[in-house]
Amino acid sequence: MLVCPFLIQKTMACTLTLGRLEPCKDSVGGLKNIYLTNFDDLTFANITFDATTGEVDGLTFETNAEVFKYELRGTNDFNETITTSRENGTTFYEQVLTLALKKLSPKSHKEIKLLVAGRPKVFVEDNNGNYFLAGAEFGMDVTAGNITRGAAMGDASGYSLTLTGMESRPAEFLESAMVTALLAKVSTSEIDDI
Repeated sequence: MLVCPFLIQKTMACTLTLGRLEPCKDSVGGLKNIYLTNFDDLTFANITFDATTGEVDGLTFETNAEVFKYELRGTNDFNETITTSRENGTTFYEQVLTLALKKLSPKSHKEIKLLVAGRPKVFVEDNNGNYFLAGAEFGMDVTAGNITRGAAMGDASGYSLTLTGMESRPAEFLESAMVTALLAKVSTSEIDDI
């Protein structure tokens, strides 16, 4: 007996597997730190994801790679916009990180220029202790920014930056072992003139 292939129903990779309960009200918003690494210091081929959870379960940095920590306070934000098209069969995630970095300095100026020219991978730590990898495959670009000195005494003096990434998957959580691996790569070199 022949079976028409159009009548066979197949399970697709996008088949749902779990429901979701209403969670407790025990989380908070905001960002604590970001960690930047140069694009070539962590290639996409050296990042692996858990097949079940999607979490980052493998990070292999290049031998001399460094990760640079930026402490954050105040108005900093990380959002992802999901764009999907039934007509085109495409889905992508636009990742937008907005930063308000206080105080101007010569060393900060130099690093901001390097950041603007580069395309780093960005690890985002939120105030709930979660770590996410943004720009995993294509990196993140500075797409807007300001260097401001303020008009009045109480106005901000510092850097406002927007980093944007376009990825085929959302910024995935890091498994706890990968958080340990990330923090082990954090450089002790910091801007000391601020």
